[in-house]
Amino acid sequence: MNDLAVLGAGAWGTALAIQALRAGNQVVLWARDPARAQLIAHSRHNPRLPGIRLPDEISVTSDIPKASIILLATPMQFLGSVAARLQAPGKLVACCKGVETDTLKLPLEVLADLHPGVPLAILTGPNFAEEIASGKPAASVIAATGPALREEIAARLATPGFRLYGNDDPIGAQLGAAAKNVIAIAAGVVIGARLGENARAGLITRGLAELARLSTALGGKRETVMGLSGLGDLVLTCTGEASRNFTLGVALGRGESLAAVLAARTTVTEGVATAPALVARAGTLDLPICSAVAAILQGRSTPGEAVASVLARPRRDE
Repeated sequence: MNDLAVLGAGAWGTALAIQALRAGNQVVLWARDPARAQLIAHSRHNPRLPGIRLPDEISVTSDIPKASIILLATPMQFLGSVAARLQAPGKLVACCKGVETDTLKLPLEVLADLHPGVPLAILTGPNFAEEIASGKPAASVIAATGPALREEIAARLATPGFRLYGNDDPIGAQLGAAAKNVIAIAAGVVIGARLGENARAGLITRGLAELARLSTALGGKRETVMGLSGLGDLVLTCTGEASRNFTLGVALGRGESLAAVLAARTTVTEGVATAPALVARAGTLDLPICSAVAAILQGRSTPGEAVASVLARPRRDE
């Protein structure tokens, strides 16, 4: 049995495999496509993480591995189908962000249904894959209800340059991870439409308030929203040029079509599927920014109309 396995050989999964090796684990990286696994194994480079060499110590396979700890770094909409293939897993760590469109479930809810009784945690925070792979300083969160599990996962993945903080609110951490991608699309629309930095700062701040309402309404803690999995990830994703969600919003704000932007990409932009699913999961809760983004993505509103609708909301105290 492998010491630690990473399922998903995208940029984030590859970066996590490198970090896990750096932390002293024996690591295997799983790719769904056998040809892709073979390419990465032989070249020691992943085209989705250019400029980064995969260390020789990391094995690459297209066979579902067994390991004491499994990090699931697949896109959110593929999490269930991949996790269903696992046999008698030890501990599972969700490393994806979003809401499953068919069921409106969060990552740990998907895993709990498939593997009842298996210890579950989520790894989330303000992390760009290239920087983690390069060993640049970063911080993230391991959220789980059990303190022993949080400590074990953190001990297995943390290094001096990659600080991991425990959190006992996996619901709030998952909601922050999902909502920040949606709000980042809105921030991109603001910049793409040349509405200015004042507007982006206001949107991020009101987006944080929206996330706080969402988290507390669905069982999370308000203080989680102010941490790495909330505010930290929100700021990074709404301002970083490497954010796929932010850059998609920029393109939409400039007048490009969603179909054209997505057709030109080889990677998944999680906020596209998450926005309508998150709004549906929230029910009657007032989420003006997330709702506006969902309307744009579903073709029910143009970016200009969505901005106007948010600005036209009644005045009230902050």
